[in-house]
Amino acid sequence: MGRGKIEIKKIENQPNRQVTYSKRRSGIMKKARELTVLCDAEVSIIMFSSTGKFSDYCSPSTNTKSIFDRYQQVSGINLWSAQYERMQNNLNRLKEINRKLRREIRQRMGEDLDGMDIKELRGLEQNLDEALKVVRNRKYHVITTQTETYKKKVKNSQEAHRNLLHQLEMKDEHGGVYMYVDDDGVPAHPMYSYKVQPNQPNLQAIRSYASHHDLRLA
Repeated sequence: MGRGKIEIKKIENQPNRQVTYSKRRSGIMKKARELTVLCDAEVSIIMFSSTGKFSDYCSPSTNTKSIFDRYQQVSGINLWSAQYERMQNNLNRLKEINRKLRREIRQRMGEDLDGMDIKELRGLEQNLDEALKVVRNRKYHVITTQTETYKKKVKNSQEAHRNLLHQLEMKDEHGGVYMYVDDDGVPAHPMYSYKVQPNQPNLQAIRSYASHHDLRLA
């Protein structure tokens, strides 16, 4: 028995529709290749599935654009005129936007003002004032941020300095270490260091010497 005739209508079942499309697409591509080889024909096929998947075939001796050009010559239908017109309109629109932006930039630089009336000049002045406010606010924000950062660094340095002095005081209580310090109270690299015990009689003599030679207890 021969295979029954299949009614040609849309397959409602999605999986079955996709399977059928895949099989029929492969068959069409095979027939196109056979026509190209057997009959020396120029064939071009473009297909889109219901899901938007693209498939195409073109004879090796030509390309799809050449096929379309020959189709336009034979049929007298211009396939590109509508697309060219849309592209030309879009290009003109972009050129006009670019021209306006360039003119606005020149006006913000104080140029090309001759053709502006009083209303346009007031609007430009207002726009410049608003832009100036934004720039100033940003500048003050950056200055404030940097100032706060420097204050934190100074505070951390001062805290580290106090901790260092405290450590030196603790050493003095346990070991009697004396060293030179500068005018700001920062310990300098000592040229001489003395270690004495608090109960030794020469402690008062060293303190007297330190008071005359800027030798401070760290």
